[in-house]
Amino acid sequence: MNEKYIPLYRKYRPQKLEELVGQEHIKNALKNAIELNKISHAYLFTGPRGTGKTSTARIFAKSLNCKNGPTINPCGECESCVDITNAVPMDVIEIDAASNRKVEDTQNILEKILYAPVYGKYKIYIIDEVHMLSSTAFNSLLKTLEEPPENVIFILATTEVHKVLDTIKSRCQRFDFRRITVDDIVKHLRFISDKENINITDDALFTIAKNSAGGMRDSIALLDQLSVLGGENPITTDDINQLLGRISFDVLNKLSNSILNSSPQEAVEFLENIYNSGNEPVQILSNLLDYLKNLLIVKNCRSEIVFELTQLNDSQIESLKAQTEKIETHQIVALLDKCAEYIKEIKLTNNPRLWLEVSIIDLANLVENTTLADLQKRISLLEKGAPAETPHIYKTPPAPVTKPEFKPEIKKAEPVESVSMPAKPAETTPPENIQTDDFAPMPKSHSVDSSEDISVLWGKLLDNITSPPTKSLLKQWANPVKLSSESVIISINSENLLKQFIEGNKRNILIDAVNRLFNQENSNVQVRLPNPDDKTVKESSAPRPKSEAAVPPAPPVEDAAPDEEPPSEEEVQEIKEEAAVERVDMSMHSDMVNMTVKLFDGKILD
Repeated sequence: MNEKYIPLYRKYRPQKLEELVGQEHIKNALKNAIELNKISHAYLFTGPRGTGKTSTARIFAKSLNCKNGPTINPCGECESCVDITNAVPMDVIEIDAASNRKVEDTQNILEKILYAPVYGKYKIYIIDEVHMLSSTAFNSLLKTLEEPPENVIFILATTEVHKVLDTIKSRCQRFDFRRITVDDIVKHLRFISDKENINITDDALFTIAKNSAGGMRDSIALLDQLSVLGGENPITTDDINQLLGRISFDVLNKLSNSILNSSPQEAVEFLENIYNSGNEPVQILSNLLDYLKNLLIVKNCRSEIVFELTQLNDSQIESLKAQTEKIETHQIVALLDKCAEYIKEIKLTNNPRLWLEVSIIDLANLVENTTLADLQKRISLLEKGAPAETPHIYKTPPAPVTKPEFKPEIKKAEPVESVSMPAKPAETTPPENIQTDDFAPMPKSHSVDSSEDISVLWGKLLDNITSPPTKSLLKQWANPVKLSSESVIISINSENLLKQFIEGNKRNILIDAVNRLFNQENSNVQVRLPNPDDKTVKESSAPRPKSEAAVPPAPPVEDAAPDEEPPSEEEVQEIKEEAAVERVDMSMHSDMVNMTVKLFDGKILD
């Protein structure tokens, strides 16, 4: 009982190159370097945490300084080997760069490298987390790394090699440590479990390996933590999930079933039980995200590689296969995307419980609304220009609709009360009194006859502008690019005016005019700067409504010639519009600018 307990990750730390797990390329390279006596003066070990960088550095130092060395099989009994095993800083000095990152610390190291080694052949400096050194400390170390004494070797270890100066990396032999595979981790954990008499199932070992992110040290540390749960009953995956705060596969399977079945109420009930068990909102969605990832893999990958990618047992994979039959790939991707968005939202909000419930309800409704067949059906109907009802329900042709009168010659047409033109009913459009339960029809907009020129529609749109200044600005600065009930695109050749039509009240005036023109609501109106390929459209004459007030006659001109005819009503209207535009333009500039324009009879150009 008085013997001090040694953690398993320290107890089973490799002491020879042969004991390294999952780094075959590095073992072979270092073995050959020792056997061929090609020892470099500086090495750089880089890779994820827990993959054996520091352990390899110690083993390599032990192989070089053993009394039988350099050898690939150090004895482990000589004074040099014992000092390295016990981390006694005699000939092999380990330095933590995170706590010794100043230039003064580096200079203290450089002052001692001139001393000869005590037991071994080399004096070896192992600098862990070398990327933490400051730039000044790196520069102080640079010259020594380039030309160190013959008996000095530097081994630098880091998890973030991109932070190491390129001048340092170029003077070292670099070895990249890979993440250890799940199979290799499981084999090593089983070896330790048998040696330590830890009663644990293979599924539990797989779960440990999956949660270690390819790091052997993290896996052994978790196994050490679980060893206290050992008893007559073996340690299972559920025990690991409870210890790590993870949700079991069966619980996630029930929750995902309610989502895939589009049952928000059932999903919220499952969520309540999961939340009351002590799981945090971010953790719940993260586990669900991992479950959906496995579902996507089972849906799209061959059975031979599914086990390797998901690390699930046969029964769990069969459960996922059953779920894939009622969901499509694009739906799983949509669920993954939404789940990731809600994880970000929950991390930033002050009410994570609320957003957790909203996310589950949204995910449950998302599946129902994103079936591929339904989307293709809607798109097909929209492309044909028909309402979004189901076509097959019309067993009999619709009742004939009386075709309204339409006069193609617009110039000779009598003025009408409304600027909107009567629509020619499509033959495929069902009567409005037919109701369907399959899909709610889209709001119908007033269709405009396709024979009308865009210039005519532009004139009608201007007639529907209620604000005279806005109408004048559009006449001078705007150009219609597209005018239809589905989309209206107008270009404005002025950045200052463009802001008013994008953010200001003039945008609402323009949208109201488009709504009245096409007899609809929420029209899609886009205002932008002109493009080089835009065609210039001039307003065409269109019939005016009878209610339009008569234009007052032009004021008499004192210097007019006796035989000069008085201006027509159209000329008077143009004079008034130009004056209105001039007043609006002058209001947009300073008094000094306006005075200069009047003095020299000039114009303001954009």
